[in-house]
Amino acid sequence: MSRAGAPAEQPPIWVMGLTNATFGMMSGFAVVTLPQMLAAEGVPGGHIAAITAIIISPGFWAFLFSPMLDVRLRRRTYALAFCALSAVCAAFTVLHHRHVGEVEAVMILGYLSAAFYQGAVGGWMGSLIRADEDSRLGTWFNVANVASSGVIIMAGGPLILHATAAHGALFLLAAMLAPLILFPVIPAPAPDRVLAAESFGRFSRAVLALVRRRDVQIGLALFVLPSASFSLTNVLGGIGNDYHASAATVSLFAGAGSILAGIGGSFLVPRLARRVALRPLYLGIGVIGALFTLGTLLLPRVPWTFGFVFTGEIIFQALAFTAAFGIAFQVIGPDNPLAATLFTLLVAAMNLPITYMGLLDGWGYDRGGLVGSFLTDAGLSMTACLLLALALRRWLFEPAVSAAPARVE
Repeated sequence: MSRAGAPAEQPPIWVMGLTNATFGMMSGFAVVTLPQMLAAEGVPGGHIAAITAIIISPGFWAFLFSPMLDVRLRRRTYALAFCALSAVCAAFTVLHHRHVGEVEAVMILGYLSAAFYQGAVGGWMGSLIRADEDSRLGTWFNVANVASSGVIIMAGGPLILHATAAHGALFLLAAMLAPLILFPVIPAPAPDRVLAAESFGRFSRAVLALVRRRDVQIGLALFVLPSASFSLTNVLGGIGNDYHASAATVSLFAGAGSILAGIGGSFLVPRLARRVALRPLYLGIGVIGALFTLGTLLLPRVPWTFGFVFTGEIIFQALAFTAAFGIAFQVIGPDNPLAATLFTLLVAAMNLPITYMGLLDGWGYDRGGLVGSFLTDAGLSMTACLLLALALRRWLFEPAVSAAPARVE
């Protein structure tokens, strides 16, 4: 069955996209709220940074185990199980956050479960939509990620930090399980029977054949290189002093400002995608965003400039991630038996440059201050975009899915 023949009972796209909220909540908790909890317990900042990096590392290596999401059980079943496991891990962490060793082990499991959850729902939703709905589903996937993360940071954070541990754990558990109420209205096709019955060797060959597809390789190239990571969003919060911005100003733009800018940027992509194909749009976002970054160096170092820079970087990052999700859903194609595997792999590729570019941006700041950091980020991004545009010029505008997923005999 093709996308054009998607089930008539398919719910609105926004319902399907909001299933990504559980991952957004886990991300917000792991990256912002948990470090605050550990700091309140007197854990040194360097140790907290190391713990956070280890906890979120499954975002890069979860794809190694993601093929299991496409066999034996429905993707809905996997999503239910991993949503529950990630929520329980997060709630356990709130209750036992004084035991740092336990927290680290449990949260690695929780974040890995959240990554598997995202892969399961991404493959599930991506296989249901029509070809003209890729950018819209990508929009709502990113909106769910940004908004739910913001809810945990702005509403859940104070509750978790200042209420009793039991109340904080109950709130987090209920919030992370909430997207499950959407599942009954979304069709859940059974896994491919032939694929599920294959031996491990034949299944492995199917995965390798998938990775050799040109559209998959193009997607990986776009995401792995720093063409549109906008990792400065992770650096700016620590350099507000360069703009004489107060802690309150930094918190305002990192909290409410980033949510509004992120959601607003996400909703721009479907409009732009009507005029420009998603692949060149993604590279265009990278180039224009890099020029924006460089242009801000001409502005005075005052608090309003910090707000302008932070908001602009968040908007461009939202544009890039929304376009990237749209490309991922395009690549999945109609009724792909390896949809969850492919989605998890592509998301891992999206996350990779955020990490290494954050390190490179910090390296640039250590050597040249604000100018060094911005030149490093924008220069590498623009270089990657131009190289990709040159190398992929023959394929940027071709349909993302060139053929149905092949069977491996």
